[in-house]
Amino acid sequence: MRLPIVARVDDAFRAIADPTRRALIEELHERNDQSLFELCARLMTGRETTVTRQAVSKHIAVLEDAGLISVRKLGRTNIHQLDTTRLAEVAAWVTANTTREQP
Repeated sequence: MRLPIVARVDDAFRAIADPTRRALIEELHERNDQSLFELCARLMTGRETTVTRQAVSKHIAVLEDAGLISVRKLGRTNIHQLDTTRLAEVAAWVTANTTREQP
């Protein structure tokens, strides 16, 4: 069963409310198909963020539950991919509710 657009957008807004999750989305936008280790390394070096692997793993689970990323197995490694479909729905909702037609 597919959720109504408002429920899907609500989940996405909750997920992107956290700065670490937004950083993960930005990292996957810059370079898709990364492992947990790669994402942690990029957060710590490029953004000078101190975050544990366990914390990143939990953030990834929230993003996956919100439909913002997908995870596939490559051997024993999980590879994370950005799914922009939900972000496009968020952008469409924001645009629809912030633009007004002039009389």
